[in-house]
Amino acid sequence: MIIEILKSKIHRVKVTQAELNYVGSITIDEDLLDAANIIPNEKVQIVNNNNGERFETYAIRGERGTGTVCLNGATARKVQVGDILIIMSYGSLPMEEAKKYQPILVFPDDNNRLLK
Repeated sequence: MIIEILKSKIHRVKVTQAELNYVGSITIDEDLLDAANIIPNEKVQIVNNNNGERFETYAIRGERGTGTVCLNGATARKVQVGDILIIMSYGSLPMEEAKKYQPILVFPDDNNRLLK
């Protein structure tokens, strides 16, 4: 049996922008993407801690070191600048491998920068 499990999570990032007039996706600082092992165009699930919204989109690379977290297109209506999000990616593994897998958890600071 193959099951879907949490692959990685960026915990409590702050929305820095919301751009309605864009094709879609979420732009995330490349430092955060690398730390969470999320690649451009990978499907991500987003939870907005401020309003309870849950939605899916795909990740695109933002400028490294900027702390950018920008919701683009229709998802811009589900957030406001300053909202706190959890961004999650998932993977599929055989049951026995899934039992051993440890997800990557990233806890950025209040400016969406990696803690050193």
